[in-house]
Amino acid sequence: MDTALSRSDHVVRFEASSIFLKPFSPSQSPSLFGFPTSLLSPIFRFFTPPTHFPRLPFLSTSLSATGPAGGKQRQHHGKVDEERVLISEVLIRNKDGEELERPDLASEAEMALKSCRPNAALTAKEVQDDVNRIIDSGYFCACMPVAVDTRDGIRLVFQVEPNQDFRGLVCEGANVLPSKFLEDAFRDEYGKIVNVRHIHGVVSAIDGWYRERDLFGRVSDIDILSGGIVKLQVSEAEVNNISMRFLDRKTGEPTVGKTKPETILRQLTTKKGQVYSLLQGKRDVETILTMGIMEDVSIIPQPAGDTGKVDLVMNLVERVSRGFSAGGGISSGITNGPLSGLIGSFAYSHRNVFGRNKKLNLSLERGQIDSIYRINYTDPWIDGDEKRTSSSFTIQNSKTPGTLVHGSQQSARNIIIDRVTASIEFSRPFRPKWSGTSGITFQRAGACDDRGECIIRDSHNCPLTASGNTYDDCLLAKVETVYSDSGDHGSSMFVFNIEQGIPVLSDWLYFSRFNTRARKCIEFGRSRLVLSISGGHVVGNFCPHEAFGIGGINSVRGYEDGSVGSGRSYVVGSGEISHPLYGPVEGVVFADYGSDLGSGSTVAGDPAGARRKPGSGYGYGAGVHVNSPLGPLRLEYAINDKKAIRFHFGVGQRN
Repeated sequence: MDTALSRSDHVVRFEASSIFLKPFSPSQSPSLFGFPTSLLSPIFRFFTPPTHFPRLPFLSTSLSATGPAGGKQRQHHGKVDEERVLISEVLIRNKDGEELERPDLASEAEMALKSCRPNAALTAKEVQDDVNRIIDSGYFCACMPVAVDTRDGIRLVFQVEPNQDFRGLVCEGANVLPSKFLEDAFRDEYGKIVNVRHIHGVVSAIDGWYRERDLFGRVSDIDILSGGIVKLQVSEAEVNNISMRFLDRKTGEPTVGKTKPETILRQLTTKKGQVYSLLQGKRDVETILTMGIMEDVSIIPQPAGDTGKVDLVMNLVERVSRGFSAGGGISSGITNGPLSGLIGSFAYSHRNVFGRNKKLNLSLERGQIDSIYRINYTDPWIDGDEKRTSSSFTIQNSKTPGTLVHGSQQSARNIIIDRVTASIEFSRPFRPKWSGTSGITFQRAGACDDRGECIIRDSHNCPLTASGNTYDDCLLAKVETVYSDSGDHGSSMFVFNIEQGIPVLSDWLYFSRFNTRARKCIEFGRSRLVLSISGGHVVGNFCPHEAFGIGGINSVRGYEDGSVGSGRSYVVGSGEISHPLYGPVEGVVFADYGSDLGSGSTVAGDPAGARRKPGSGYGYGAGVHVNSPLGPLRLEYAINDKKAIRFHFGVGQRN
């Protein structure tokens, strides 16, 4: 592009957007028909017409008694009509009284005239209106109506001064406005006469660009410099300072906060020196709330003196940072007894350790068979790291039913998988909507009965460990990547996970496990269709009780947990349509399919074959979901391909 574009030093000023040049005062302007000839709009000023042009400065007086056709003035209902002057000829000339060099400009000026025609009797207002129309055409910076007395009558001459040809653009103060935006706006104007109407359109477009992005910015001044250079002054309100004020959660009065200021400030995408954005500020508030340590957050912009900048004051109300909690849930295992599957939990948590949003959790979950003891310490953002890396340390001892793979035992001795794990994981967002996790875990796992006695084979004489020992040891390296288009459960999602067993000692397990899940949400009207698929495969020597179990409320509904198959490989697909019914209640219809891809016999001892699991199956049905403080409550009625009917009840989202 040939247009010269340049940016000067950033200047921030908030001024009225009435722009361009100042008008003459009425006392300095010549008059015609009793009114000043300077334009009423505060955009341009008039020049004084040349002295060699004869004028009638007191036409309004000398012809005050003349009517529309040279007659007397008329009265209607006691009111005197505005005097009119008969004009014999109307011409468009330049400021020197000569014809315009460019016929197209003369044509533009003539087209703007509505009232001023030859042999017309005109009032002062009608002449002024045509002056305004000529200026409003955008091609002229000045217009002077001059009356000339000739032997043929009064000639009305509009002396106009065209704008300069556009030769370039200078833009000051636009730090965030893309240069391409301005280039596109003036791309076709180079070499053409400056059109003020086009400039006004560009100003509106620039102001709209800032409004659409909720940015504090606007065009504050415009000028046309000599040589045809258009100068734009843009005022952008930069962030001058960010301060925090902690408020008491009961009284609302200022108080001393427990959270370190740097812990909050590093979460903000709004930084000093940036143009303040309301949208960005809203996102910052949401980000701080998701930290879990604030009960309420607000950001208030205030003028920073006369600098044109803004100071941001953050009002923060902290939550109680520590406490005890209790809850419950349902086990994925199948157990016997009147309280089958119910789990109670008790936990102590501190969500703001050292005032740095570090989290400590000690929890206990206990059911009829299940039990989990866990200690977890999480740092959501490692100090000094610019990539927002988080770390998590976990020590856990769990006992869970082995029915997912080995089913219910024929004897009274239930299989319980006993695991002790210690892990460290690091996570980091590496692209918008993408995050990654890597870590390492030591695990010792074995099986015992409900009396706590260790066992290495089930009732079908299938091995319960890969090594043949009471316990299997392994060191697992984990890598996982996650895509999510939002934090909602109904959003689209993709997860890919790899775990690699590292044989530090000769009898430690050595295997590779791959697992992936994907979900796509499609909304149509008030209804929503959720399509999901998951699959996995294991290569190497792994514990039989860690085979992929297929069937159950989180897999193929209409079957008990794990009763479709348990293999080295698997695939499960599901489709679900939900529609809101009343308040928090929504109705759903669904269909599921799952298969072990013929890999059941490749698991050590073939526990699936010993229990005659089909290896594949499908189910379909309907149900209701209720959003509750405990999470979604799911009650579903399902029929499988064997025509068996089963009710499923669950708490929480489907995996």
